[in-house]
Amino acid sequence: MSLLTVSLLLVLTGCSKSPEGKPAQTPAAESAETEHADADSAGEEAEVGAPLKMDAAALKAAGIELQAIQTTALSEELRAPGEVVDDAYGTTLITPRIEALVVRRHAKLGDEVRAGAPLVTLASVEVSDAQAELRIAEQEWRRVSALGREAVAGRRISEAKVAVDRARAKAQAYGLPGTASGGVNGQFTLTAPHAGRITEDAFVVGERIEPGKALFRLVDESWVWVDAKLPSGTVSRVVPGSEATIVFAGERLIGIVQHPAHRTSDASRNAVVRIEVSNEGDRLHGGDFVDVFFESVSGRASATTLSVPNEALVQFQGDTVVFRRNRESALEPVTVRAGEVIGDRTVIREGLKSGDVVAVKGAFAIKSQMLKSQLGEEE
Repeated sequence: MSLLTVSLLLVLTGCSKSPEGKPAQTPAAESAETEHADADSAGEEAEVGAPLKMDAAALKAAGIELQAIQTTALSEELRAPGEVVDDAYGTTLITPRIEALVVRRHAKLGDEVRAGAPLVTLASVEVSDAQAELRIAEQEWRRVSALGREAVAGRRISEAKVAVDRARAKAQAYGLPGTASGGVNGQFTLTAPHAGRITEDAFVVGERIEPGKALFRLVDESWVWVDAKLPSGTVSRVVPGSEATIVFAGERLIGIVQHPAHRTSDASRNAVVRIEVSNEGDRLHGGDFVDVFFESVSGRASATTLSVPNEALVQFQGDTVVFRRNRESALEPVTVRAGEVIGDRTVIREGLKSGDVVAVKGAFAIKSQMLKSQLGEEE
């Protein structure tokens, strides 16, 4: 072989290699390699939001509840924050009518008392005078009444009757019984006018009390009021006498709408709607905050509306999703198009169908588990 032939062979061999020293690929080989890389990339994306399998024990431990959804009729509800207040019609302030000294306490803060139960004993000079006057007047009245008109002039009988009536009225004005009983030491006891619980107690034994000062606040807690705040423009949609649902500490209580306020707050532009609620079990107390749901008189209703509880919806990778159980009994995120919120449910326009089993509670727990699984795979 000639020297020229060998040189040509070396040149041709060098041209058949890539710059990195690798053999050159044909167009078909390059296409195959690109498709393989795309497939690997697609495989990685398919792992995002992969279905999550959990057995019944794991679901219960995580607080996840599954339910088959169906089309139902929904009525529009108005939601409002509310505060429990004492029923003013069942509340009494226990006050002395004259200046007096506290002698003895019979009840204390938090006590539940019956009607007529003694609450506090007071003493007063004015009461001592009234007790003495009443006793004398009653004795005189009994004397002239026993003698009769044959022995006593009619004028004297009339004067005795007026005197005893006046003494009784004065005693009652001081908060005393209408008859003379016991001594004339000036002591008298204030009693409970109705059954209830003592919610305020503002005195100590030995204190001198001015007329009208509240010693106790006695509240009948069998009924309470809830004051709910609604925007002034929606108050007209709440009808007095209609039912309202009170939600407190996971419990739902039914109350009756009493009346809407006729004044709107200058600061918040809200109006107060008052609800009367039966307080069985002593569950509600003044100052508690609650959620109130009213059924609107202009509420919408649809017999073919598919909806889920509001808490079933979460944001996942930029989409609004609901976690649905698939054929393999695993939970998978399903992107949905949500409609209006009606009360505690959200209308679903697209993404689910009647009969689908979805997570109605614990959606955030499922989301957290999926995110943890993805992080573990990436590591």
